[in-house]
Amino acid sequence: MAENSNNNGKKKLLPKTPQRPGYQIWLIAGLLLLILGVTYFNKSTATLDTTQSRFEKMLRSGDVKEIVIIPNQNAVEVTLKREAIDNQKYKEDLDRRGLFSQYDGPHYRFQIIKAEDFKKDLGEIQAKLPEEERAPYRVENRNDLTSFLVNWGILILMFFGLWLLMRRVTAGGPGGQIFNIGKSKAALFDAENKVKITFNDVAGLDEAKEEIKEIVDFLKYPTKFTNLGGKIPKGALLVGSPGTGKTLLAKAVAGEAGVPFFSLSGSDFVEMFVGVGAARVRDLFKQAKEKAPCIIFIDEVDAIGRSRGRGSMPGANDERENTLNSLLVEMDGFSTDSGVIILAATNRPDVLDSALLRPGRFDRQISIDKPDLNGREAIFKVHLKPLKLNPEVEPKKLAAQTPGFAGAEIANVCNEAALIAARRSKQAVDMQDFQDAIDRVIGGLEKKNKLIMPEEKRIVAYHEAGHAVAGWFLEHADPLVKVSIVPRGVAALGYAQYLPREQFLYTYEQLFDEMCMTLGGRAAEDIVFGRVSTGALSDLERITKVAYGIVTVYGMNDKIGNVSFYDSKQSEYNFTKPYSEATAKTIDDEVRGIIDQAYEHTKQLLTGKRRELEIIAQELLKKEIIFQTDLERLIGKRPFSHQTTYEAHMNGRITNGKDTEQLARENAENIPAPAMPPLPTDQSNMPV
Repeated sequence: MAENSNNNGKKKLLPKTPQRPGYQIWLIAGLLLLILGVTYFNKSTATLDTTQSRFEKMLRSGDVKEIVIIPNQNAVEVTLKREAIDNQKYKEDLDRRGLFSQYDGPHYRFQIIKAEDFKKDLGEIQAKLPEEERAPYRVENRNDLTSFLVNWGILILMFFGLWLLMRRVTAGGPGGQIFNIGKSKAALFDAENKVKITFNDVAGLDEAKEEIKEIVDFLKYPTKFTNLGGKIPKGALLVGSPGTGKTLLAKAVAGEAGVPFFSLSGSDFVEMFVGVGAARVRDLFKQAKEKAPCIIFIDEVDAIGRSRGRGSMPGANDERENTLNSLLVEMDGFSTDSGVIILAATNRPDVLDSALLRPGRFDRQISIDKPDLNGREAIFKVHLKPLKLNPEVEPKKLAAQTPGFAGAEIANVCNEAALIAARRSKQAVDMQDFQDAIDRVIGGLEKKNKLIMPEEKRIVAYHEAGHAVAGWFLEHADPLVKVSIVPRGVAALGYAQYLPREQFLYTYEQLFDEMCMTLGGRAAEDIVFGRVSTGALSDLERITKVAYGIVTVYGMNDKIGNVSFYDSKQSEYNFTKPYSEATAKTIDDEVRGIIDQAYEHTKQLLTGKRRELEIIAQELLKKEIIFQTDLERLIGKRPFSHQTTYEAHMNGRITNGKDTEQLARENAENIPAPAMPPLPTDQSNMPV
């Protein structure tokens, strides 16, 4: 699995700039200007403030033309006579009124305590005046702009805010999610928004690509299959370890299919509200049927596809089960329409519901395993394209030195190598950078400042030399590809790296030799120093699992017989052992006997090869890192006729499946047998 990182000629994917709500800003600014303008003009035409005593002087002087009493505001407005204005008697006051005519009234305004009391006082004053100097008055209730804003402004603002919220809701922006909670969150890729990745960008998954290409071919050329009466599979489940390329393969399908492609994760259906998951499933398939033919890709489908009934309380409403039921009905129910193909990916197929896996829903389960030697080489070629490389860099050698790596880890190695080369100010990435990157990925960050006592370093060197010598002189063991005693990570003081054969059947002799090689480090410490250390922790864990597998799983023990206690469909809540206490004691005794036999055999081997052990340990103390070619230079070739997997790969013998089978026939007996469960260990990388 790999993704072409060469983006030459492609548009850079930049984050979208959030749209500015320009019209809303201008609308608010206009309203503010309007309010300020009305307020300004209102103040410009406003009456001049005065006092009641001065009003009484105006009234006694005969200058008042009209009086308006406003009871609801406890105020009085006064309009002057024209002759009083022409006499310039109130010129200084009226000049403050600005552009407006001095003759327009009212001119003055003052506050009163109570309208009834004012009318009484006004009557008493006017009674003392001549008839021609008396001023008429009238009473009216009115509301000014300030009162209007106080009374109605809050209500207007509430309606304005509600209008803005509804605009956001209809546009689907922030705040609108609460109204779209039952809508599907799937991303749609069509002709306008097309994925750029194709099958050419995917390497190391040849078998999986062939399976998935049929679905793409059916969408492109349906008559090729329908003429023969065939039907397109309704669904395909991509199963594989993390980082092997399941999602990348789905991206390639999206780029190749030429039909609408809906992509989402299993967790997108999950919500805290009851019924939301099922509603989103229905909405997703409604959209898909409108655009059929199309493809739906659900990543990490185990988030909603777990077996029903596990862990649920009796009588409880399990939202996840409701979502799964809705998905099952939509995939193959009573009213299912054709034209919608389901792709799903998971690394936990063992927890999926059996109804989800049956034909008619997921007709195919496409296994995506970690790449072999040839697959890793093809993946390296893809990821090395955008890098500036030194001519000495060989994808074949890098593939041999990265056993057990998935595509994502290979991509990480290439990126780490480029970063290391840039840190060292190099013009091109060379093999040393890749070696350091592989060490970084396997063992962690190098502890340059970690203080190790010379005695501890000698123990680590002889420990790793024991692994190397034992694997070199054991016929059925995988010899070391690389040995390092550089401290890395949290507690690893060194590690040994192997290149195992690509095989699926193992004999007892092969398993026994692998155990002996794993015990080589502990045996070397015992022989050289006369004591053992805690450095063999991971080794002991590994051989214990293999020994129990020999006795309880594979039926390779004479005393237990051809009995296997392995249950491939065992429930995760089953805590009972399928054998008695007496059988358990026998199993423990037999496992201990196998381990003791392997340890004694390893000690005898290393005692006879003490000179070779010393040579390798001293070379490790000197260089800290050695390779398989160094072993051949120091202690000679292996005393066996067949080549190691590493040698065969570097010589170009392992080029396809046929040559791999031929090498397996040379290296071990080819005994036909049914498929067996995987070994309980991965012996690619062994930290100390």
